[in-house]
Amino acid sequence: MKNRVIQLKEEIERIIRQCDVCSLAMVDLDNRPYVIPMNFGYEEDVVYLHSSQTGKKMDILAKNRQVSLSFSTDHELRWQSEKVACSYSMKYRSVLASGRVEFIEDPDEKVTALNIIMKNYTDREFTYNAPALREVAVFKVVVEKLEGRAYGY
Repeated sequence: MKNRVIQLKEEIERIIRQCDVCSLAMVDLDNRPYVIPMNFGYEEDVVYLHSSQTGKKMDILAKNRQVSLSFSTDHELRWQSEKVACSYSMKYRSVLASGRVEFIEDPDEKVTALNIIMKNYTDREFTYNAPALREVAVFKVVVEKLEGRAYGY
């Protein structure tokens, strides 16, 4: 079985929407890879993320806003022979995205972005008080490149 490249935008977006977590990859201040799982929202080639305003991730993004995102779903163990370890593999569908982080400061834009994130987890819309909006960091990754792959499907 070979990897299949996914080129149809609709299929790539379907994979992203099936995921409840993405992995955000950055290069830290010591020039080392740094990857963390994050909740997200996705709409029209933009991935929305939120976090505390302080911490390692924010320190990294202050210096280098280039990031990659990984989405993976439909994992299923498969094998050709149960007794042969090398015949085991994992079926999956995945998307890699890359782009540049843009911080969202405007309170109304933050509300929109937070509701896009929440739409990934619930059908409800929410209201946010001013202190909460001031304290949360909200940012987006405008996707410059999307790559989809599937194995076993």
